Amino acid sequence: MTKVNRLSFGVGTIGRDMSYTLISMYLMFYLTDVLDLNAKMVLILTVIIVSIRVFDAFNDPFMGVIIDNTRSRFGKFKPWILIGMIGSALTSVLMFTNFNLSDFGFILVFTFSYLLWELFFTMNDIAYWSMLPALTQNQKEREEIGSWARVFANLGVFIVVGGLVPITSFFKHTWALSDSSAFTVFAILSAIIMVLGQLITLKWTKIEVHYTAVEQTKIRDMFNIILKNDQLMWAAVAMSLFMTGYMITTNFGLHFFKYAYKDESMYGVFGIVLGASQMVALVVFRWFSKRYSRKQLFTASIVLVLLGYILFFVSPMQILWIGAAGILMFFGQGMLQLIILVLLADTVDYGQYKFGKRNESVSFAIQPFVNKLSGALASLVIGVTLVLIGITEVTSPEDVSLTEVWYLKLSMLILPILLITASYIVYHKKFKIDKNFYDEIIHTLKLREEEIRTSNKDIEIS
Repeated sequence: MTKVNRLSFGVGTIGRDMSYTLISMYLMFYLTDVLDLNAKMVLILTVIIVSIRVFDAFNDPFMGVIIDNTRSRFGKFKPWILIGMIGSALTSVLMFTNFNLSDFGFILVFTFSYLLWELFFTMNDIAYWSMLPALTQNQKEREEIGSWARVFANLGVFIVVGGLVPITSFFKHTWALSDSSAFTVFAILSAIIMVLGQLITLKWTKIEVHYTAVEQTKIRDMFNIILKNDQLMWAAVAMSLFMTGYMITTNFGLHFFKYAYKDESMYGVFGIVLGASQMVALVVFRWFSKRYSRKQLFTASIVLVLLGYILFFVSPMQILWIGAAGILMFFGQGMLQLIILVLLADTVDYGQYKFGKRNESVSFAIQPFVNKLSGALASLVIGVTLVLIGITEVTSPEDVSLTEVWYLKLSMLILPILLITASYIVYHKKFKIDKNFYDEIIHTLKLREEEIRTSNKDIEIS
């Protein structure tokens, strides 16, 4: 594993996660507060977003089959990274462009753009992350590569969360742009950074793990690959519960600072806190991983997240207290990001160990499946909450009552606490791949591969 491989793989996530964060966390804010759509339109678009995300989530495993079956001079991952990169960059800009259409026209254009973005991003996301198990089979090296990738990814998230409000404000005041045009320019910049970073990944990242070619994966085999891989399924369940809770909270963030804290500009300060917390967590993860098992780290991370939630809920409306809660929440979440990523990579080897066939892309299709399904549920909670408590109809933050603020806090904090606790219980009880078991898996796989090569040589000789 070379430094070039670590860095070239990781740098591809900066703009990719900028674009994804802009859509997953701020699309609803763009619709409700920037375009100022009425409650009926918000409900219609919420249903469209949830429906497309659920559809695309279930489409992910099929895309995994297509990628696993791809045979080209550039391998099976890179062609789909390229196609997905171009398509998702273009459609992400389209979604944040205000064409001043009628309600019906807006719904049509939005549905078309959002559906295409989901499909293109799926191609890119599955191909990109399923390349990780093919870079190395050493657990510590995977953690090294994964930590660099997550550092760069969180840098992209950090740029959006911390920079969206001040950067769009700069565009508005310096270039005299409207609110919607400022978002458009921000989306264009994110797309450009995405393309540049992914081109570096395509050019310099090299695949190191090669297995003797096997027959192509059939659609009917896809369900066996996923459903019979018990460790993959339990990892997916734990990940789904955690991500749903986490995304409900983060997607409410800008609404919270605008309507509860009454100072939208402080969201950027909070974004800096959470971004720095996650970055520190990813940097120090390697130090902790040398001294503690993954199960111990998972437990500690969940405890930090839950303590952060509790502190956030009881905190007064002071940035010092809210920031302290954010540090706990997002340091723990940063650790969990990487733990979940390498757990999924290990289930690829476990699946090959159990079934005799290696399917990186079908297995890693679980990650975007979970993210999209979690995002769909989070969008549903957010859209319904905002309509029910009447925020879509207010003209200023001062119009939001203390009771409505409490409903907002209940939605963004209490349900996530329950979901994250359930996530820990599932992982602790059901996930069994520890270091000793993983070493046994790799030893067995290497023996099998050597037997296949020896057998092929005997056939050639005869």
